[in-house]
Amino acid sequence: MGNSSMKQHINTAQKTGVLKVSQGKLSEFPPSFRQLENNLRTLDLSENKFLVLPEEISRFMQLKHLNLQKNKLAKIPDCIGALTKLETLNASHNNLSALPRTLSNLIHLKQVYISSNYLKEFPLMFCGLKHLDLLDLSKNEIESIPSDVAGLYVTELNLNQNQITFISPQIAECPRLKTLRLEENCLQLSAISPKILRDSKIANLSLDGNLFEPKQLSDIDGYEIYMDRFTAVKKKMF
Repeated sequence: MGNSSMKQHINTAQKTGVLKVSQGKLSEFPPSFRQLENNLRTLDLSENKFLVLPEEISRFMQLKHLNLQKNKLAKIPDCIGALTKLETLNASHNNLSALPRTLSNLIHLKQVYISSNYLKEFPLMFCGLKHLDLLDLSKNEIESIPSDVAGLYVTELNLNQNQITFISPQIAECPRLKTLRLEENCLQLSAISPKILRDSKIANLSLDGNLFEPKQLSDIDGYEIYMDRFTAVKKKMF
């Protein structure tokens, strides 16, 4: 991205609070970014060449929306925890194998997208975030859902195309979880606890592409209770 083009983007961002510099071949923050530290609300850095998100990101404390998708990020720094007003974080299509625990500081997060990365463990730092509605962890390498997931407040959890073989029954205790996507994992029918069907609020459980046929769910205790929730939700849609 040329200097004149960047200057134009900066000038616009000073007026609107929105800076979109996607497809800019950036690997670090230009010095001109500093002009926006106090008023930037939306920062789109998608489709650049960042290997590590610069520490300077912590200066943009008014940020509400941060788009990092389609870079080459191997790491997000701990200082991202300073962005306490952040509501949307998109870090999909990167090279992330772990996430900083300081993400738990971002108490206003509503939507998080971290699909198409290399996470092997479920990122429990998102538990306890009471405004988080959607967590997309699809297309990673997660192998299990631990019991601490009970502290997750999302209404939708997308774990499609991972390597999950174990689901803790405690996922049924998630207070708001209604949609659970588990398509194309490595689940046996025995991994689906009756507690999930019987005692949770889940009304949309997607299980295509696992090591059993979805119709076999009807063999599990609690299936009829789950179907009552499923049907009630469908009726509200029409």
